[in-house]
Amino acid sequence: MNKRPSIFLFIWRFFIGIFSLISCWTIAFFLTNYLYRHFHYHPSDYVRELINFIVGLFILGVAVQFLEKMGGWRAKQMEFFHSMKKSFEQIANGNFNIRLESISPHSPFNELVESINRMAQELSEMEQLRQEFVSNVSHEIQSPLTSIIGFIHALKNDKLSAEQRARYLHIIETESKRLSKLSDNLLKLTSLESEHHPFEPKKYRLDQQLKNIVLACEPQWLEKAIDIDIVLDKTEIVADKDLLDQVWMNLLHNSIKFTPQKGKISISVSQSGQKIQVAVSDTGIGMSEEEKMHMFERFYKADRSRNRSEGGNGLGLAIVKKIVSMHHGDIKVESTKGKGTTIFVSLPSGK
Repeated sequence: MNKRPSIFLFIWRFFIGIFSLISCWTIAFFLTNYLYRHFHYHPSDYVRELINFIVGLFILGVAVQFLEKMGGWRAKQMEFFHSMKKSFEQIANGNFNIRLESISPHSPFNELVESINRMAQELSEMEQLRQEFVSNVSHEIQSPLTSIIGFIHALKNDKLSAEQRARYLHIIETESKRLSKLSDNLLKLTSLESEHHPFEPKKYRLDQQLKNIVLACEPQWLEKAIDIDIVLDKTEIVADKDLLDQVWMNLLHNSIKFTPQKGKISISVSQSGQKIQVAVSDTGIGMSEEEKMHMFERFYKADRSRNRSEGGNGLGLAIVKKIVSMHHGDIKVESTKGKGTTIFVSLPSGK
């Protein structure tokens, strides 16, 4: 039963070989005859047959090498497509740590290989950011929830004094506000990053807007006896007023938060050509170089315990950065640990 396929295979290969020899010798015969006529050469029959034989062998050798290379190339192609299929399957299953290798330096698929590798790397980075985002959100939610649940259990104690009960209720209220602010900021940041957030630029007085923000924050800076120095010349800008309200409010709140009692905060506006620059400077605690590098990242807090007591969630400056980018502006930071911070926001006037 096993010999019949081998015999048929042998006979098939034998006829293929005979056909190849006949084909090569036929090609050699017509090729040499053409050359003889072209060069007016008339060799003897023996020389003619010898030349035909040699040329036929040469053509056969070239044909065999060509077929071997084609077979090897085809095998490499099949191996490449198989590895590409496996790579797509791994990506579909959430594994982005893959890297395809090219068939050869001159392969026509090199650009495809580079695109797949780049896509996998970008997906890997996005997945890492997603996991960090989920982890940070979970942490920010879990912390106040744990506090709220703990103090609710404490309130069930009938022996609590009125003073203790009021203090626990105040903590629960504070933590609930933290959760509400976190939810609001998450929704706001998600909306801004979706590229579908309403963006309605219009012409208005930027100096008047900044004065209103300072007045709105008056209870906070008066409570800490902070000296507010404002230098606001008449300045008009074409921008989304509601969005920039959030920028100035956030920057001023941060300055107040991190400036000690009887410190100083300065706000100024300058214009050069089509560029407007707002500078918010304080004599607060300042930042290190590492803190400056990460300050606009979501959920980043240089001092988590301090920010928690102040109700921060590390999203405010990320929102500021996004809004400034939406206005095609730029934001820079100068800060010295223990001496203070100055944030420069540059925006096109839009006029």
